[in-house]
Amino acid sequence: MSWPVIDTYEEVDGQLAVGGIPAQLLAERVGTTPFFAYDRAAVTRRVAAVRAALPDRIHLKYAVKANPMPALLQHLSGLVDGFDVASAGELRHALDTPMPAARMSFAGPGKTTAELAQAVAAGVLIELESENELARARGVAARLGVRARVALRVNPDFAVRGSGMRLGGGPQQFGIDAERVPGVLAGLTAAPELDFEGFHVFAGSQNLRAESICEAQRATVDLVLGLAQAAPVPVRYLNLGGGFGIPYARKDEPLDLGPIGENLHKLIEQQVRTRLPEAHVVIELGRYLVGEAGVYITRVVDRKESRGKTYLVVDGGMHHQLAASGNFGQTIRRNFPIAVASRPTAEDATDAPEKVTVVGCLCTPLDLLGDDVELPRAGIGDLIAVFQAGAYGLTASPTAFLGHPPPPEVLV
Repeated sequence: MSWPVIDTYEEVDGQLAVGGIPAQLLAERVGTTPFFAYDRAAVTRRVAAVRAALPDRIHLKYAVKANPMPALLQHLSGLVDGFDVASAGELRHALDTPMPAARMSFAGPGKTTAELAQAVAAGVLIELESENELARARGVAARLGVRARVALRVNPDFAVRGSGMRLGGGPQQFGIDAERVPGVLAGLTAAPELDFEGFHVFAGSQNLRAESICEAQRATVDLVLGLAQAAPVPVRYLNLGGGFGIPYARKDEPLDLGPIGENLHKLIEQQVRTRLPEAHVVIELGRYLVGEAGVYITRVVDRKESRGKTYLVVDGGMHHQLAASGNFGQTIRRNFPIAVASRPTAEDATDAPEKVTVVGCLCTPLDLLGDDVELPRAGIGDLIAVFQAGAYGLTASPTAFLGHPPPPEVLV
């Protein structure tokens, strides 16, 4: 049985096609393997689907950390309402696009004073993660003679059920503990260098349960409505985070956006609009917008048998696509969707499928892209496609490991 994510891709001339280009031809166009290919039309469709499901009053931001490829950012700059960055490097890429700096935010713990200065100078909203960061931002603003736009990132007193990674509840390196926020807000009245705009609450990521996301959004709005009473000025910015997940394994069910849109509509109309009338409500998504639009293409360089097990050895691996190897936040390793790019599904092949293990070219048993997967018979020279590679792929992987060259990235 093929995976639904593979069924969403085209076949052209009997091959997997990305952006309408057959895999073999695309490999020739790129000039080498392995490489990442991102389908711009798939990104456009996903953004349109999100906008159709969410209320019109929602401002949609792209979390650049999911995939900061410059060409992809250029494309997204015409589709979303803003960018969120997590480093000075991401900020530079974002500022190179047509997206106005006024619609960008800078989040993440451990911002250096130099990074804060870059954000203040550019007019980017800084989402403050600590009292110390607030003091440093104030000092930078005073030195530059520019008011710093700031929001407080809040570490909520609740956690999100069903999230692949919890970013709130309990002690966290992210944000200011909710119970400390009123005191921080009181101090802002004596900080004329800072222009306070609102709050950012992001409690969890990679969630496939719509009701869990809705529950977190309701809890977030309740929390912010309480904190807003201590704010020195009316709240103009309310970032509800995101956390929308994508399926990575056969048993994963795609996220249903319908209940999330309905829930947000009720929250905005019944609570936010009446109690925070000046607030721009933001949903910030990264993986959900680009993850399923990306494919990692790698070539088989060896086929070997070892005590009854067949291995396909490819020229890529975990140094490019760490997540697919199971070494990026997975408690129990699960195979990503994978296919022979010349024949995307085993059902379409004339040969009976065989069980193989796809491994990379690194000298470690951790370099595993597909363990005991059923694929059409593949040999040396065939292309293997690893799906769900559009987010947290190349830039989330140990690219310098063992000195292999970095793979190209193309937007098609």
